[in-house]
Amino acid sequence: MRTAENSATHLLPHLQPALQKNPHLRLLDVGAGPGTLSASLAKHLLPHGHVVAIDISDAVLARAEEHATTLSVQDHMTFQKASVYALPFADGEFDVVHAHQVLCHLDAPVDAVREMLRVCKPRGGGLLALREADVQQMWCVWPQIPALGRFHDLMAATLVANGGQEMGGRRLVSWLLEAGVGRGEIEAGFGTSCYSTPKDRRDWGEAMIERLRTGQMRDKGIELGITTEEGIDEMVEGWQEWIEAADATLGIMNGEVIVIHRKARKRVT
Repeated sequence: MRTAENSATHLLPHLQPALQKNPHLRLLDVGAGPGTLSASLAKHLLPHGHVVAIDISDAVLARAEEHATTLSVQDHMTFQKASVYALPFADGEFDVVHAHQVLCHLDAPVDAVREMLRVCKPRGGGLLALREADVQQMWCVWPQIPALGRFHDLMAATLVANGGQEMGGRRLVSWLLEAGVGRGEIEAGFGTSCYSTPKDRRDWGEAMIERLRTGQMRDKGIELGITTEEGIDEMVEGWQEWIEAADATLGIMNGEVIVIHRKARKRVT
């Protein structure tokens, strides 16, 4: 499960100073998905801050609302269906704009960055925080189960076939510069995620199995001839083997950036 502690460590050191300046801080979480990270960020903004979580799927937003209730932060969150390409918010409306594993799925990531910058407060300390996996060099996994290598190839191929970016993590600074951000506004780095405890392995492995059984990756992979039904079954078995292996570990490389926003921007038409 994604939390601020395991998925937003590049942002957390900036949040407390921002809250001291503005206890009623507003944070926009773009591509919130099931909302575990959104709700975790909301806990860090208590008692007066507020998170607006957006996604393009009504179904995942419903799950996000349920999770917020579970963590008792529902009164500090708003959920809204919206596209990152046309955010329904005013210029400079948010103190912090955050996106995690969003740009790698987009065919026009620079346009999305421009729109996120538009709704981020200029000059007064507004922050844009981005974190993206670098799918081409994404992970180190043990044990070396051949079916998991094929899963990685399938994931990368279907991402690109759907218009996504397999080198998103390493291209964040480049996309920001193309969007008009000055190099001096950007703090860039790389961070890792590690899945090794029994719970970590179960949560991650079962999520990957669900994607193989019911997700778009499965259908696209078979449609493109990248894999077969039998190949999918082998990958499911590979993840089940990995979940049960006491020595199993998975490390994932992520590009991370913080933009200290200093320039007002208007919507590009």
